[in-house]
Amino acid sequence: FVSTVCNFMSHEKCLKNVKIPCSCIAPSLVRVPVAHCFGPPGHYKKKFCTVCRKSLDSPAFRCEVCELHVHTDCILFACSDCRQCHQDGHLDHDTYHHHWREGNLSSSARCEFCKKTCGSSEVLSGMRCEWCGILAHAACYVIVPPECTFGRLRNMILPPNCVQLFSRNFSKLHCFRISENLQTESDEDDDVDGSTQGSTKDIQISTDSSKQTLKIFDGNDAVKRNQFRLISVPRIAKNEEVVEAALRAYYINDDQQEYELQTFTQQVLLSDDVINRNDAAEDSNLGSVFRESVPEAWIIRAKPKDEEVIRIYPAWLKVGMAYVSLRVNKDSTVQTVIKEVLPLLGRQKECLQNFKLVEVLMGSKQVQRMVLDNQELILNRLKDIRKTSIRQMNQTRFYIVENSKTIVQVNLFVGGLPPQLSPEEYTNILKEELAIKTNVVSVSHVYQAQGAVVLQISCFSEAERIYMLVKDTVVNDKPLNAVVIPGASKIPQNCCPLLVFVNPKSGGLKGRDLLYSFRKLLNPHQVFELTNGGPLPG
Repeated sequence: FVSTVCNFMSHEKCLKNVKIPCSCIAPSLVRVPVAHCFGPPGHYKKKFCTVCRKSLDSPAFRCEVCELHVHTDCILFACSDCRQCHQDGHLDHDTYHHHWREGNLSSSARCEFCKKTCGSSEVLSGMRCEWCGILAHAACYVIVPPECTFGRLRNMILPPNCVQLFSRNFSKLHCFRISENLQTESDEDDDVDGSTQGSTKDIQISTDSSKQTLKIFDGNDAVKRNQFRLISVPRIAKNEEVVEAALRAYYINDDQQEYELQTFTQQVLLSDDVINRNDAAEDSNLGSVFRESVPEAWIIRAKPKDEEVIRIYPAWLKVGMAYVSLRVNKDSTVQTVIKEVLPLLGRQKECLQNFKLVEVLMGSKQVQRMVLDNQELILNRLKDIRKTSIRQMNQTRFYIVENSKTIVQVNLFVGGLPPQLSPEEYTNILKEELAIKTNVVSVSHVYQAQGAVVLQISCFSEAERIYMLVKDTVVNDKPLNAVVIPGASKIPQNCCPLLVFVNPKSGGLKGRDLLYSFRKLLNPHQVFELTNGGPLPG
């Protein structure tokens, strides 16, 4: 048997033992959404894409923190399930469970439970914990105790709960000090590779005279970015068949009756319409399908609903359940949702003003959070998300979060300043060049010999603004640079974290491979690239 969505293969006798979730439901099973950190595209032999499970014959992306590999056209569908390497303002979170990643194991890999071979170079098989390195079959890893001890390197690894970093909208590249110039190159290559793959698929499909190729956009954002998926359907295909193929292309497992196809002029296909691009003689027999000629590109839209069931996740509330389901209608607002959810979580005596509803977009490259207004209509919000992208709707969650008076503190290292100046002179330069707000920004450390300072910032938006502005600022013909500094505390007595410094320009240009290997073996916060965020000279 082969899955028509994610290409998962299984014997008939093995179906009852399948434990691996399909790519279309994987986002709903993520415990804590953590974005990936993709480096530049490269060639990875004998590796397989985690999304479509096919081999990586063309340039592909690899996460610099975990063992995730994806095709360039599959990266948008990658699940945001990277390793959580630091605490983001929540100190009571358990980070000592195994973090399993499927496949891309060596052929000699052996299961820790049954001691049999679990790796393969021909298919995506076997599971590996990305903290301790334990290996297991897909059917055996559920039997392994969930607690992770970090393996043989436990005394060298910096435990994630010992690192605090208020990252919010900072990308993983910022948090782990990974050079952004590599990411810029990969984005350009991504566009080239994507168009090349698309044209190749088009040529392959066009050789089959019984089928046709259609471009499918999943919303306004895809149209704006010209990001589409190609599907192959018979030249005589009903609307339902095309909708089903389009949903499969976007890894969506919803009922096809809830969606419809539209042209760019908002022309909707009727349920009994047939897409027919055969010769004119056959067209005359079957009658005209559309009022206009059949376009090659379509937008798949979600039909409007009067009511819907949504999932509300309890975030960091200790309630003993993953989520609660709630039915909402056209009159349901954020405030009414909070009012109905609290009794389901055993918090009926709590004041509504102590809670807020947060929308979380679990993108593969960045997890974005937005607090919803109490008077906003939930159905209208869902409609807007689906209009933007039905793929994003599949990657969006709603969390109920308790309002807390957490003191925001972001430490930002700024280098490239003139050396041997006083703290007041550095402050004046920053005021002039970066327009820092002294009521939320202060200079906590000064390194005069190296021309660097550490800013202590008590506002997220100000920290993000300064970070982005520093990259484009030049002082005395020298560009400034910025690094987000995490905080460390409560290191166990038997733990002696290993700090790794790598010069990527030496050692036969193997620096990138060394950085990747050490980031995978240790906590990425322990690995420093000397040309980007390494120790200061002297």
